Amino acid sequence: MLRKLLLVLLLFAGLTACSSSGGEELPAGPDLIKKAAEAMRSVKSAAFSISTEGKPNVPLKKADGRLTAEGDADGTISLEVLGSLQEITFALVGDTVHFKGPTGGFQTLTRKELAQIYDPSLILDPTKGVAQVLESGADPQVQAEEDGAYRVATALSEQTLGSLVPGVTQPVNATVWIDKASSRITKLDLPLQGGSVSVAFSDYDAPVQITPPPTAG
Repeated sequence: MLRKLLLVLLLFAGLTACSSSGGEELPAGPDLIKKAAEAMRSVKSAAFSISTEGKPNVPLKKADGRLTAEGDADGTISLEVLGSLQEITFALVGDTVHFKGPTGGFQTLTRKELAQIYDPSLILDPTKGVAQVLESGADPQVQAEEDGAYRVATALSEQTLGSLVPGVTQPVNATVWIDKASSRITKLDLPLQGGSVSVAFSDYDAPVQITPPPTAG
């Protein structure tokens, strides 16, 4: 009888320990998104990477580069133009865009001309970039904590997403990962018609100096 009682007590103690050892309470979605937007507005520089899976109906297929809060940027972009994939190397310095394709030398555009295609420098723009994308989100729900980040589900509008991924024509039920320590975005996943687009950020506030290519006049 005593042995049976001890087993019952041990079992009860185990159940109690399990029920009281749950993870910390997750933050409210709207509060977390607001905090993340504020954190992104204070970013001085960042590295970004955009990749696609499947065949999402957007012209931008891949991009990697660096950004500064002043609006300068450099890197590579792969765009689908008239059914053909074109990889472009670019350096955006001030109002001038230096760019080249797989062959030939660098040519130039103005920032205004670039904006008609895709201007990656807008990603860190405090009024048009990722901070505004976050604040446009509807019904943000914090789903879980993963590897030091909060995973948040939210519906993003097509109007604001254009600064990240041009060509989005409908609202997107996105997933956003927000770093617990800094409140900055580590990744966004955007499911679209025909596939998905992922946007990742790293190297926040690392020293970055964007300069024209050596061959530029």
